[in-house]
Amino acid sequence: MLGSRFPDHSVTIVPADTALRVGWALNSRDKGEKVKYRYRPQYFVEVWRPGEPSLTIPLACKGNHSDSATSAEQLASASAHAEAVHIGPWNETPGLLFSTQLPTDGGTMTVHALQAPGSGGRLSPAEGREPSLNAPPFQANVMPDIHPPAEGLVAPEPVRGCHVQPKDYAWFQESLAHTTAADLMAFTGSGHATARHLTDRQGRKRFTGLEHAASMSVQDAAHTLFGSEYVGTDHVFRLNGPRVEAFSGVDENTFRLLTRGDIEGYRILVHASRHVRPRLTFDKDWGGPVSVHADGSVLALRLLPGQDEELRPGSVR
Repeated sequence: MLGSRFPDHSVTIVPADTALRVGWALNSRDKGEKVKYRYRPQYFVEVWRPGEPSLTIPLACKGNHSDSATSAEQLASASAHAEAVHIGPWNETPGLLFSTQLPTDGGTMTVHALQAPGSGGRLSPAEGREPSLNAPPFQANVMPDIHPPAEGLVAPEPVRGCHVQPKDYAWFQESLAHTTAADLMAFTGSGHATARHLTDRQGRKRFTGLEHAASMSVQDAAHTLFGSEYVGTDHVFRLNGPRVEAFSGVDENTFRLLTRGDIEGYRILVHASRHVRPRLTFDKDWGGPVSVHADGSVLALRLLPGQDEELRPGSVR
């Protein structure tokens, strides 16, 4: 939806809890002054173009197996999640709310959506420095609470939540980029490549140390799909009986850029190929369905050799 609205930009979905931990202590396990508010958006949508400020939109999504009345209630409660993060001026952060209605009787799935317009969310360097996405991730300690504007000489009471103010725009844009990179590297199974894009409060230490196949997914596989090289990790599991191999990874050039911390180069590559890279089809050489996203990530499935069935799109139930 946002890709069609901003055709000259790329769109990235960023897990909000991970991104916010770069600046705020969200629960009792995090060191620092706690954000004493349990509501938060599930994601940020970052609309970006290389070398330009990002537009960042909080996204709250829920779902149900009931009816439209339940979805209406969910959209109302989702607003409390989206409003828990302000980016820029008070009450001007745009937001997206979704409630997915999936009937248990096999009927049509319906997605209810609401947009909250606003002039905020733009990480323009109004104050302070320009962002440097290749700089190492920086753990800040931003004071919690959202601060409404003063009414004359009276300063209103702060509202619970997280407030990204202009002085923090560059840092927050860098944090979103590193969180996205860590998410992508975790998909490949590379612990060390993931760790370099995280702070300690985001869980960096979980991804350092020995990478051993018996303890975690390990970046130890490479495959050629649609004529391009991808690196990542393999998983084997049973799907309704047959044994299935799943390969998750990223384009080899993308992997090399992010393992050495070159987020600027990665974004230039992703943005240039955003219209030609996405694919979802059957790869005969691989022997199963393959999905490639604009960010260079890939998920490929196939039956292990020696089984008679053929895994094709629509055959997985």
